[in-house]
Amino acid sequence: MSEPEIGILMLGMLIVLIMLGFPIAFTLIAMGIGFGYFAIGDIIFSLLVQRAYGVMSNDVLIAVPLFLFMGYMVERANILDRLFASLQLAARGMPASLAVASLITCALFATATGIVGAVVTLMGLLALPAMLNAGYDKRMSSGVICAGGCLGILIPPSIMLILYGAMAGVSVVRLYAAALIPGLLLAGLYIVYVMGRAMINPKVAPKLSAEKLDVPLGEVYWGLLTSFVPLFVLIMSVLGAILFGLATPHEAAGIGALGAILLAAAYRQLTLARLREAVFLTARTSAMVCWLFVGSWIFSSVFSLLDGHSLIEHWISGLSLTPLQFLLLAQLMIFILGWPLEWTEIIIIFVPIFLPLLHLFGIDPLFFGVLVALNIQTSFLTPPMAMSAFYLKGISPKGIELNDIFIGIAPFLLLVFVAMFILYMVPSIVFWLPGVLYN
Repeated sequence: MSEPEIGILMLGMLIVLIMLGFPIAFTLIAMGIGFGYFAIGDIIFSLLVQRAYGVMSNDVLIAVPLFLFMGYMVERANILDRLFASLQLAARGMPASLAVASLITCALFATATGIVGAVVTLMGLLALPAMLNAGYDKRMSSGVICAGGCLGILIPPSIMLILYGAMAGVSVVRLYAAALIPGLLLAGLYIVYVMGRAMINPKVAPKLSAEKLDVPLGEVYWGLLTSFVPLFVLIMSVLGAILFGLATPHEAAGIGALGAILLAAAYRQLTLARLREAVFLTARTSAMVCWLFVGSWIFSSVFSLLDGHSLIEHWISGLSLTPLQFLLLAQLMIFILGWPLEWTEIIIIFVPIFLPLLHLFGIDPLFFGVLVALNIQTSFLTPPMAMSAFYLKGISPKGIELNDIFIGIAPFLLLVFVAMFILYMVPSIVFWLPGVLYN
């Protein structure tokens, strides 16, 4: 068996072991060391140490624990119920007002936390019962919560974009600028869909009662001022500092972490127990991310050493694909990988396989990264994994079956593909803001 064939065997064994439920990071390290020892002997152990040190000293990754801490503190500030209530009042005259308020709340909260499970779970506890009690269709309501909770993967400041930037060697600042408009585009498509569906069939989203519509404007403004504005200012401060070059991503993340502490204190939710819990969760998740990177780089190095990348490159180049066909093939493979795998596995393990091929087709890694971030939404929405559906099912009221959630998700999954099609047809949506800000 030749070395490239051994590399492909290595990749195949990795996929099988992950699907069997082995820990991803340590499976990557074990496979890398095992096949690396076969290829280069004892040197593989020195490579492991060097890669581990390289990850821990990577400046780009400093932002990860800080953004995670910001998200965990915002989550524990108990702002979500106030935010949803105020947006519900502000959108009370619109078709499907509760669904619109839920989507805006999801987008804002997902952007602040970047933790899909937390957003879907909290919104499922808060907004889903409100929509069901108002007579909303249970399938559409479920789809709103699941799809809205995933928006933090794409809309900056996104942890996923930081990881992609570190893998691809792309500026995280430019990635944030490139992903902002596509993220807002996808959120806008969701809102247009629920409003349009409510206008066509009012039974799926009945109008609010006259009593709920008759709310003084002062109460609406006060609700927005005390819930929406503080969180919006925090997010815009962090994002604006990054996009306008006032701070590096990890400096802005530090500002965000401090702002989250002050926000929790302002809402009188800052306790030693909550602070300790946020620190623990941040440390645990950061350690997972770092070891994933160590394992990924060990695995990728050995895979390249065995000429696995060159075999894939020769296979792709032999297909005589156009750049558009290559993009479609890559996105199709990422979409299929999203069925059994989570987004971290796709970004850490499989995206690096495509990165060396981008120069062959003249594809900008910035554009490819935004498409991947958009496509990753589907890994949370597509069975059999569909983690957002399982998060929601775990806390949903009786009468909401998993099939109802999957059916409710389907239109939003289709809208993800519509957004990707729009980006394929109009790539300037990705490049316009980075071009304006950074020439």
